Amino acid sequence: MTAPGLWNIAAAEPGLTAVVDPDGGEVSYGSLAAAADRYGRGLQAMGLRPGDSIVVLLPNGSDLLAMYFAAMQTGLYIVPVNWHLIGPEVAYLVADSGAKAFVASERFAETAIVAGESLPPEARFAVGTIGGFRPLAELGADEPVGRPDIRTSGAPMLYTSGTTGRPKGVRRALTGADPDDVPAAGVWFFGIFDLKPFDGHVHLCGSPLYHTAVLNFVALSIQFGHTTVLMDRWDAEEMLRLIEKHRVTHSHMVPTQFRRLLALPEEVRARYDVSSLRVAIHGAAPCPLEVKRRMIDWWGPVVTEYYAATEGGGTVITATDWLRKPGSVGLPWPGSVVKVLGDDGAELPPGEVGTVYMRMGASTFEYYKDKAKTDAGRVRDLFTLGDVGYLDEDGYLFLCDRKADMIISGGVNVYPAEIEGELACHPSVADVAVFGIPHSDWGEEIKAVVQPVDGLEGTPELTEELLAFAASRLAKFKLPRSIDYVAELPRDPNGKLYKRRLRDPYWQGHDRAI
Repeated sequence: MTAPGLWNIAAAEPGLTAVVDPDGGEVSYGSLAAAADRYGRGLQAMGLRPGDSIVVLLPNGSDLLAMYFAAMQTGLYIVPVNWHLIGPEVAYLVADSGAKAFVASERFAETAIVAGESLPPEARFAVGTIGGFRPLAELGADEPVGRPDIRTSGAPMLYTSGTTGRPKGVRRALTGADPDDVPAAGVWFFGIFDLKPFDGHVHLCGSPLYHTAVLNFVALSIQFGHTTVLMDRWDAEEMLRLIEKHRVTHSHMVPTQFRRLLALPEEVRARYDVSSLRVAIHGAAPCPLEVKRRMIDWWGPVVTEYYAATEGGGTVITATDWLRKPGSVGLPWPGSVVKVLGDDGAELPPGEVGTVYMRMGASTFEYYKDKAKTDAGRVRDLFTLGDVGYLDEDGYLFLCDRKADMIISGGVNVYPAEIEGELACHPSVADVAVFGIPHSDWGEEIKAVVQPVDGLEGTPELTEELLAFAASRLAKFKLPRSIDYVAELPRDPNGKLYKRRLRDPYWQGHDRAI
C-alpha cells in the first residue's frame, strides 16, 4: 500500500495528477516531485543549508508548489509573499527573513526588481522574464538528476497580515524530521475535518497560496493523494464550474466568497452540480449568521467553520452543531486549550466576555526577531490574537470582536462585528465595516461604511432605509449614527478587512488609545 507523502506517491504512481494549474494544465506527482528535487539540488549547490530562507513572489501554480516542496525537503524556510505588496514592502520581507534566494513571476516584475536589489543576480530567479533575474529553469539544471544530498524537513515562514504595523514572520524551530513522512500534526489536523489519505478527495484552492491556511490545505491535500485544483483569481461562477467539472469534495473558503456565491442569480446557482462537496471549510473572518444559514440551505450540512491562528491553536464547529449553537466558532481542537481571561489574567466564568487566549501543544512559535511582540501576546503559556469573546456553559466559543476594534461610546462597550453582521443581512449591502469615530461628549460614536451591491449607489434614502433596518434588529445604543459609502472595502484576498484604512482618516487630529 502506498504511503502518503509527495515523494512516496510519486514513486508508486508517478502519473497520478497532483495539481490542476489555473490554465487547466495537469501536473503529475512524478513531475512535481522531479521539479522539487531539481530546485532543491540547485539551492544546495548555491550553498543554502538547513535554516536558511528563500522568498517566493509567485501566483497560484505548480511553480510555487515545486519551490515549496523543494524547501520542505532541504530544511529551508520558505516565505510566500503577498503579491499585492509593493516593491519596498517586499524588500523588507526579503531583508527581514535573511533570504538567500528570491523567486518571482514576471507578472510582478516591477515589484520584484525593487525587492531583489539586496541580493546578487545569481540568487534571483524568474518565472518568465525579469531584467537582472535568471530563468527559474536554470536552477538545478546542471545538477545530477535525483534527490538533494541533504534532506531534512523545512518549514513555511509566514508573515502576519500587517493590518497594524509592519508584518512579523512566524517562525518555528525545524524538527529534523524525514521530509518524506507526512507530519503527524498534518494528519491530525486534516482528521478534524474527516479528511484522510487516498479517500477520493479533490481539493479546490480559490485563495492565494501566500496565506497560511491556504498553503497548508493545498500542501497536505497533495501529500494525502488528493488532486488539487488551483484558481488564479477567484470568481464565483468559475468556482461552481470547477466543482462540477472536477467533482471537488473539499475547499477552504472565506465569508466574502460565500456572499459572492449567494449574490449569483438563482438560475446561475442552479446550473451547476455541487453534490460532490463533502466539506466546505471556512475561517479567517466573521461570517454573518444569515449568510451561513443560506450556504447550509444551499450546499447542505458540509459547511464547517474553524477559528485559528498562524501562531497555533483553535476551535472547530460542524454545520450540524452550528445550527444548534448559531454564531459559535466551536469547541477547542483536540490538544488545543482555549480560555477567556479578564484584564487581570484571571479565567472568567461561562458567559462572561473577556479576551480569548489559546495554546496548541507546547506553543513554541515566535515572531521572528521580535521577542517583545511574542511576549506581548502571552499570558503564562497562552497566546491571544486580541479577540474578545466568551465560552458558553458547554465550552463552545463565541467571538464578539477584536479588542482593538471595540467601540467605547458613553462608557459602554460596543462590538462592531455584531452591527456588521446585522447590516450585512440587508439586500442592498454587499459589504460593511463599523468602527468608532471621535465624539466630543461620548468619546466615540458609531460609524458604518457600506459597499452597496452592484448597481446601487449610496443615497440619503438608502441611509434612511439601512438605519431603520438596523433599528429593527439592534438595541438603540448599538445603532450607527451615520453611514458613508465606498465602491469597495479594503479587504485582502483572504477576506481580512483593513479597517484602519477606513477608520484612520476620521481620527486625524484626534487621539485614540488603540
